[in-house]
Amino acid sequence: MEVTLLGTGGPSGLPRPDCPCAACAVALGVDARAAAALLVDGALLLDLTPGAAFAAARAGRSLGGVRQVLLSHPHNGPAVEVPAGLPQPGRVPDGRELALLTGHRVRALPMDAPGTGYAVTGPDGQRLLYLPPGAAPAGLEESAGTYDMVVADVVGRPDALARLRLAGAVGPATDVIAVHLDHDVPPGRELTRRLAAAGARAVPDGTTLTVGVYEDVPDVPRRTLVLGGARSGKSVEAERRLEAFPDVLYVATGGTRNGDGEWAARVHAHRERRPGSWRTAETCDLVPLLKDDGAPLLVDCLSLWLTDAMDSVNAWDDDEWGGGGERALRARVE
Repeated sequence: MEVTLLGTGGPSGLPRPDCPCAACAVALGVDARAAAALLVDGALLLDLTPGAAFAAARAGRSLGGVRQVLLSHPHNGPAVEVPAGLPQPGRVPDGRELALLTGHRVRALPMDAPGTGYAVTGPDGQRLLYLPPGAAPAGLEESAGTYDMVVADVVGRPDALARLRLAGAVGPATDVIAVHLDHDVPPGRELTRRLAAAGARAVPDGTTLTVGVYEDVPDVPRRTLVLGGARSGKSVEAERRLEAFPDVLYVATGGTRNGDGEWAARVHAHRERRPGSWRTAETCDLVPLLKDDGAPLLVDCLSLWLTDAMDSVNAWDDDEWGGGGERALRARVE
């Protein structure tokens, strides 16, 4: 099953019309993106967007063989003239399945936000999942199996990817393609870096991908150290890198500070910001956690951990430090 991405941008495209932001200003060439639309095996068009026929021609494809046009957005999209020869766009009701004469089967998945998601099974058995912008599946059964390719709003809804992973719908070999890309994240290297942290990638408009070919699936970074000054956003950046994964263990090394209202407010803000599926461990004993296989760890932060480790050997006392404190601290760090 082949998928041609006629567009990979948000509903307004990138750059947005008349937007003066820096991200839109540099969204040129391969970084410019039309509204997302997918052409599947030349027979199925997911979302009809302005200029779809020209986009297909630029990609070396034709819409002449399209037998079905399906809409995913909560509305019917912008006023678009249906190109000659194309069937009128429609929508599959949630939970229903549509069988095409070409051998493709399309099942509509309910979303937690307005819109329709489509699970497409090709004649060869390969499975593709396409989600609308700003939406995640409302419910997934683990028996549904793993998709070969997922095309979704990874930047806007990283929790959707976490849900898919939790249900087994996304596995290590699933090719996750980010679409509905808007000016929230600068293009180029910054976009590539953020998507790689989620195990996803972006491709230019007009790219044709073969579903089930895994050579280009990015390796998720195994260990990341986030650096920065006090209150510079380290925690937010670290959390963002793991939003697309379920069952993250958040290791809080700061402990409690009785009577410190400001500290309590900071801790509360951190807890409220974290996804509900994450677990929290308040400890400075990191060795058992690092030895165990299992969920990703987010240690926040190493500065407070080191302070605790120095306190435990009374490193602030010169005699204690010279009498074995330094050796004990080095041993613990190792």
